Amino acid sequence: MQELCLNNMPQLPYAMEEAINRLRVNVNFLGNNIRKIMLVSAMINEGKSTVSMHLWRQMAESGIRSVLLDADLRKSVISDQYDIQIKGSKSVVKHSDRKNLFGTSHYLSGDGPLEEVIYKTQFASGDIIPNFNNIINPSLLLESDRFKDMLDQLADQYRFVFVDAPPLNLVSDGERLGHYCDGAILIVHAGVTSKRLIRNCIGQLERAGCPLLGIVLNRVEGGRPGYYNKHYGKYYYGKYYYGKYYYGNEVPYYSEKK
Repeated sequence: MQELCLNNMPQLPYAMEEAINRLRVNVNFLGNNIRKIMLVSAMINEGKSTVSMHLWRQMAESGIRSVLLDADLRKSVISDQYDIQIKGSKSVVKHSDRKNLFGTSHYLSGDGPLEEVIYKTQFASGDIIPNFNNIINPSLLLESDRFKDMLDQLADQYRFVFVDAPPLNLVSDGERLGHYCDGAILIVHAGVTSKRLIRNCIGQLERAGCPLLGIVLNRVEGGRPGYYNKHYGKYYYGKYYYGKYYYGNEVPYYSEKK
């Protein structure tokens, strides 16, 4: 198994790291039957891939065997955003080099075994399946038995399979992915994502038979820098904010002020 280095994994501010940690703890409370978890948003730029990456990282750092599956086959950002580099190489993986690397779309096209697309990382308990080669229309690949079997095999090997999915309100891929997952976490950009879009997302997940496990409200305005206070049950840590965290009927919060 080859090893990839994720060079751009900056340390999060304390409040944001703690909020992701609380999310991680609540995910662990979901029960042994919840293994394949889709992280999805309504639209682009809501922080979905950031939440996916750091939730997976924290889970791996806590010693829980986890894999991150990049299932955004049309417009993946993970390999660029996190400066993925093959261990021992002196440069990041450039677009021109990706034809020699195998990822999600390669496997779903039937061009090799699953083991060929799983990569070790610098996190001992965290493996990753990137998508190096975007494709125009992945619908048939995501509807195939090969994708379902892929998720089932990963769920047998790992305690958690975190699926980074494309936005629900842009393409139908997320709904297809949700059909094969045990549940979904919806990432919402505070003050930007409309209630109508959120309702649409919940409806899509219901049609797919994918339970909504919780909602992460991202980029909430916080308090003054260096300021800590408790006000109406909400806690402010400088310019970061998280409120009461729940799963099931209520919502975990975390944010970074833009």
